[in-house]
Amino acid sequence: MTPMIDLTDVSKTFTLHNQGGAVIEVLSGVTLAVAPGECVALTGASGAGKSTLMRVIYGNYRARSGIIRVGGTDLVRAEPREIIRLRREVLGYVSQFLRVVPRVPTQDVVAEPLRAVGVAEAEAGERAAALLERLNIPRPLWSLSPTTFSGGEQQRVNIARGFAHPYPALLLDEPTASLDAANRDVVLSLIEEAKARGAAIVGIFHDEAARARVCDREIDVGRFTPARAA
Repeated sequence: MTPMIDLTDVSKTFTLHNQGGAVIEVLSGVTLAVAPGECVALTGASGAGKSTLMRVIYGNYRARSGIIRVGGTDLVRAEPREIIRLRREVLGYVSQFLRVVPRVPTQDVVAEPLRAVGVAEAEAGERAAALLERLNIPRPLWSLSPTTFSGGEQQRVNIARGFAHPYPALLLDEPTASLDAANRDVVLSLIEEAKARGAAIVGIFHDEAARARVCDREIDVGRFTPARAA
């Protein structure tokens, strides 16, 4: 089966311009293939490079070398417009923090990824409402901006937004962190449903029970960190 997410010999460096241009190599030789319907957990000690690797796969950080193919597109060599298209249609990313335009109603925030791929406004709104209901966001809040919500509510809105469009590939950064048992179970069910429809998922799960439930295997990112390997 052709991998949906496919990394070959990827490296990442940071240049410290305020420290004489020193170059720090943070990842080296990352090779990883994730098939449709598979969930891979990134593990390793704090500072091993898990979040950096997620941002490299998403294209927020440009890899120094190697190949990163998502749905056949190599993000290392892709033009910005190609990366934007990939994020709109193929590659979803649920981060730990909700970043939205202030004053936009919550239901519209969740529906936006659907409208971006051509889903009619009414249908997008209905699908957003179903996710907000499922994630226990009170209906009176749907017309308000989520910037005023509690941290847990914002996290659930972020999850609803990330799962609104059926992305073929998903990156999940601590999706169950700080959630109560009921909402944690909803999120894990959403992940299981995404796997069942064929989504390839890479995630960071510090919750061992959650990792055991939804992840097919684990990759220790520390083995790709030069400082740790030394």
